[in-house]
Amino acid sequence: MEEKKLDVKSIIGFVLIFGILLWMLYNNQPTPEELEAQEKAKQEQVDAENKAEDVKDEFKATPETIAAVSATDSTKYAELQRKIGAFAYAASLDNGQEFTTLENDVLALKVSNKGGYLVEVKLKQFVNYDSVPIYLIKDNNNIFNITFGTTDNRTLNTNQLYFQPQLTKNGNNQVLSMKLKVSENQFLEYRYELKPDDYMLGFAVRSQGLSTVINASQNVTLDWKLKGYRHAKSITYENRYTRLTYEHDDGKISKLAQASDDDEVEEDVTWLSYRQHFFSSILTTDTPFKKVSLSSKDLVKDEDVDTLYTKRYAASIPLSLKGGELNESMNMYYGPTDSNTLKTYDKNLEESIPFGWGIFGWINKNLFIPLFGFLSGIFPYGIAIIIMTIVVRIVLSPVLYKSYLSQAKMRVLKPEITEINEKYKDNAMKKQQETMALYSKAGASPMSGCLPALLQLPVFYALFMFFPTAFELRQKPFLWAEDLSSYDTIAELPFRIPIYGDHVSLFPILASIAIFFYMKLTTGQQVASQPTQEGMPDMQKMMKYMIYFSPIMMLFFFNNYASGLSLYYFISNLITIGIMLVIKNYILDETKIHAKIQENKKKPKKQSKFQKKMQEMMEQAEQQKQAQQKRKK
Repeated sequence: MEEKKLDVKSIIGFVLIFGILLWMLYNNQPTPEELEAQEKAKQEQVDAENKAEDVKDEFKATPETIAAVSATDSTKYAELQRKIGAFAYAASLDNGQEFTTLENDVLALKVSNKGGYLVEVKLKQFVNYDSVPIYLIKDNNNIFNITFGTTDNRTLNTNQLYFQPQLTKNGNNQVLSMKLKVSENQFLEYRYELKPDDYMLGFAVRSQGLSTVINASQNVTLDWKLKGYRHAKSITYENRYTRLTYEHDDGKISKLAQASDDDEVEEDVTWLSYRQHFFSSILTTDTPFKKVSLSSKDLVKDEDVDTLYTKRYAASIPLSLKGGELNESMNMYYGPTDSNTLKTYDKNLEESIPFGWGIFGWINKNLFIPLFGFLSGIFPYGIAIIIMTIVVRIVLSPVLYKSYLSQAKMRVLKPEITEINEKYKDNAMKKQQETMALYSKAGASPMSGCLPALLQLPVFYALFMFFPTAFELRQKPFLWAEDLSSYDTIAELPFRIPIYGDHVSLFPILASIAIFFYMKLTTGQQVASQPTQEGMPDMQKMMKYMIYFSPIMMLFFFNNYASGLSLYYFISNLITIGIMLVIKNYILDETKIHAKIQENKKKPKKQSKFQKKMQEMMEQAEQQKQAQQKRKK
């Protein structure tokens, strides 16, 4: 193979090309003046991009809009005018700091210049289950916005526009005026007024000189949305008492669904409450809102995952223009869902608390709340519950006595009822007639034992609603329970049992044991007093099952409930058992009862009109039955 040798001509060619390139680079260097001009152009480009980014952040403009913004202030203002029209003036003002703070002894409020609404509400005197301060509004869980059309065919949202704050004093009250300006004499104003030591915040929306700016032919709508924070140890239990409640149609109280998503449209609404169990955010109005669209969405699907929020509330309220201007006077309440506190405002706000409907609510508001308020003012809260339980059981003891007396009469009559059943076992109608005749003569009735139990139901249900809503019990300890308004814990489980939970509460265990012995005592008495009839063995089996079913249900259902409620049921059943034993062993004598029944049977018993009618109907039915049997023969 021929060996390749270095080509001298090629080397000379490469050297000449390299030299020419060096000569061109040297002669094309920019002059100092040109370098300075380039640096200036770069800086202007950076300034233009920064100003464009400011507009993007402030007014949520599109990328196309940002690209068109010039580096000059006049061009920027023109762009703002194109984007928000007459309210570009508000954007050009120096609004000072980003937030304005209002504060008294119970509330710490923060109002944002952007949107002019509350972005933080702290209740200074309360903490949650984890000792963290209670915030009803924080970290963008609240949106307060007015949407309106303009005469130049724009639709604007106030929560995207900038208000100018002015904080002043009105006596001891703090007054914050947030103005969204078209000019110095034309503006939309939010006016807040905070009194000392008060949970109610005065709020008004008004406009001045905007009749030529706001399009009166389009709806002006106030939208208020809030996601309720979790504050309690059991989010499931708290969520059970978290609900949107409102007053409408001259005093009527209504609620959206508690356990599911719901929405409603109501007219003449005077207030609406975003209740978060023991705390509430309430909007009231001096003039009823003509129409309000309300919605509630349950955010707790899994207690292990959904641990931050309970429900998402929303209200859409059309506002009325008068002479082309807005003028709405309202109030905002941020504070405890406490009956005594809410009553002080004389707006019927205490009806947002679920005391129970009808007679149950009446019992709570007129009996249990005043009684417990009196007792808790003297004794520790746990002792007050025990004393109130004793008072309730003593008051109801005559009802319990009547029930037990009825059962005793039925036990005495049982042999005679059994004899009637055997004698007329082939004639059900005759058996029923003779049994009713015996009851009538003896002055006894199987239903007389049920009536006293029914009379206790309103009290039972009223107390069931009272304890979970008693704000006074919140974070009040008793014995091993750290908080009587929440469940007590004696052991944490490494796993979660469906319905039961991931902990063991002692008060529900004690209440379940007390219920077991109470059911054993009362069910045993009822079974002993019932005559043996067809179908009765199955009934007796069911009653025996109830002895075990009721305590188990109590154990599982109340493990996540307020320990104050379990304490009440524990003490109540202990006292009831004691009263029944006293009645049985020291008050009632079945021998005397039997003698009294025999005397009653000898006396002529005058039948009431109802009894006579029933007797005639039964006799006619018996005659028809006998006639049918004869025809068959």
